[in-house]
Amino acid sequence: MFTGIVQGVGFRPFIYRLAHRYSLSGFVQNRSDGVVVEVEGDAGDIEVFLEHVSQELPLVASVSGIRSEDLETTGDRGFRVITSEKTDAMEVHISPDIATCEKCLKELFDPEDRRFRYAFINCTNCGPRLTIIKDIPYDRENTSMECFPMCKECSREYSDPLDRRFHAEPNACPECGPQLWLLDSSGRKIDTPDPVERAVDLISEGYILAIKGLGGFHLSVDAGNDEAVKRLRDRKFREEKPLAVMVKDVTHARLVSEVGQVEERILRSPERPIVLLRKKNGILSPYIAPGMYTYGIMLPYTPLHHLLLEKRFNALVMTSANHKDEPICTGNREALDRLNGIADFFLVHNRDILVRCDDSIVFVPSSGMSLVRRSRGFSPRPIRISEPLPGVLALGGHMKTSVCVLKHDMAFLSPHVGDLETPLARDFLFKSISLMERITSTRPDCVASDLHPDYYSTRLAQKLGRRRVVQVQHHHAHIVSCMAENMVSGSVIGIAMDGTGYGTDGAVWGGEFLLCDEASFQRAGHIGYFVLPGGERAVKEPWRVALSLLREAFGRSWKEIATGLSLVEDSSLLPVLEAVIERRINSPQTSSLGRLFDGIAAIVGLRRKVSFEGQAAMELEALARLSEGIELGYGIVSQGDKLILDLLPTVREIAKGMLEGIPREFLARSFHETLISAFADMALSLAASTGLGRVVLSGGCFQNRILVEGLMDRLTGKGVDVFFHHLIPTNDGGISLGQAVCAGYRIKNKA
Repeated sequence: MFTGIVQGVGFRPFIYRLAHRYSLSGFVQNRSDGVVVEVEGDAGDIEVFLEHVSQELPLVASVSGIRSEDLETTGDRGFRVITSEKTDAMEVHISPDIATCEKCLKELFDPEDRRFRYAFINCTNCGPRLTIIKDIPYDRENTSMECFPMCKECSREYSDPLDRRFHAEPNACPECGPQLWLLDSSGRKIDTPDPVERAVDLISEGYILAIKGLGGFHLSVDAGNDEAVKRLRDRKFREEKPLAVMVKDVTHARLVSEVGQVEERILRSPERPIVLLRKKNGILSPYIAPGMYTYGIMLPYTPLHHLLLEKRFNALVMTSANHKDEPICTGNREALDRLNGIADFFLVHNRDILVRCDDSIVFVPSSGMSLVRRSRGFSPRPIRISEPLPGVLALGGHMKTSVCVLKHDMAFLSPHVGDLETPLARDFLFKSISLMERITSTRPDCVASDLHPDYYSTRLAQKLGRRRVVQVQHHHAHIVSCMAENMVSGSVIGIAMDGTGYGTDGAVWGGEFLLCDEASFQRAGHIGYFVLPGGERAVKEPWRVALSLLREAFGRSWKEIATGLSLVEDSSLLPVLEAVIERRINSPQTSSLGRLFDGIAAIVGLRRKVSFEGQAAMELEALARLSEGIELGYGIVSQGDKLILDLLPTVREIAKGMLEGIPREFLARSFHETLISAFADMALSLAASTGLGRVVLSGGCFQNRILVEGLMDRLTGKGVDVFFHHLIPTNDGGISLGQAVCAGYRIKNKA
């Protein structure tokens, strides 16, 4: 019995061909609990067969377990693929969606092939998987392809174990499979012999198209057309947040960005994520990613994408088709309704998307690939953890939410859910819970959630009616998520840096140094508290954070400094803000590094307000890349059983530097260099006092490459083992894993 990702990935035809190679008889069968293989033949041939199973697995197959037993011989002749069987036990791992393979691409553009320019070409090595499934085992009748009976030729391919389309469940052709058509904004079908060619013409003319893909719709325009890009931003109310771009191939990616060997490998991978690549020259519209030093670039991953990019464009904007804080559209009628007033035309098809799945996003620090958003291509591939744990359903936080189901020694994360601000997003969370429990065939008794009492996910955990609810502190969950994916057990020093997390003292944490293991933590240190004037308003208006920092750093002279830096348009507001800060009127204390980044960005004149979360910090990193820097002043002081990192000297030097005319890019880089030194000193102090030599990094601020690379280099240079994320986002998209593992250990240890 083989378990893991062994269905829908060409595993049975692979076994069939391997058995024939070594003249073995028997059968291979899909079951709900895996793939059963029975072989009979010479003992030496069977041994070689088993060796080659692990050595020659299909590209996206993954075996997580093998169980075997000796049986009496039956005298069978020949090897067969037999009908699937459903059992009570379910151990099948569903494959993520896979980018179009090279063999299918060759057929797609071959005029002699019967699938020439067919937008739904696929085989066992590529195509939709998770997004079309409604049940397991992964057979055609359990997918949205059930309503497309195969023609005679497709049936022949599907039934031939030597054909690469043998049991390719989405197998189809122009005669029997899904079809494309083009609609105007009112939903009327446009009469055209070639919907793709007409769509290309419309994009060339500057129109906005909604295009139905694998896991949802994209909104698309020509990425070189300034007016079209601006119109898309205006209609979508997406003022400045970067837009994803799709290019034809790596050659075109190099026209607009810097692509190294690792980046190229990731771009070409079957997962086909969006890869954050450093910008180059001016081929793309400046409105694609204003203020950023990177573009989000991806290669085509469906036949339709390849057809759209075949001849006409250097690049297309391919951004999620949704309104702010809403999930991506999946249905044709839904898209016409929700995208009314945004898209001019709709390129749709009649293969239903059963599982919503956004594009994944990757950045590439020196330590290797690290996910920013884990969704299409990666989810629901499981993460193996270091030991079996009780079952847990974890609901994540409030932003960048994902759902995690813990089953034995495997953690299954849902596709990216997103921020839980809207009813549609919350409905998506419910569907994600149902999906993950269905495909893992489990309904855990325990639900894990964040501590924050006002998070929707925290309240939902109490309402689901499960036997036990375990609340996990936000930053502890961050660290445990990184421990889990790196199979690190026991005590570590955790450095968790982000924008917001509810602390056990009621403050807003976000600059944390923890001593922890999987089940518990001690707050060993943090960035010194400062006040967030106006609470949530300060998150959207960094000038407020800047004023608070200046007041802490300069005392009575802070108003003169603030006026000199032009942080407020009306200086008469300063006494009012001082009263708000002093009396803490709707103004919590925070240790947040994310908010500190915001405040420094305002002090150096980058941004007084932000239009999306993390914008000021991202722009400060982009500015810092233009210069070298120096280490500025900071202090580490003991306060009871904690170390407090005092960064007010850093604030003072940056503010004075701005008033003295020092280039702001130098100050921005110096801020980064100071953080690297300060964090390393804090970690090394804790290592010396505890004897711990392992440091774990997590939290959204570590998406900053200067910071994470610099800190890892500094600590490893001192002989410390440093662990960072690769398979799970370092931002809040990964905390459901940490919640699940923490809850599992607490239950196991009866904590």
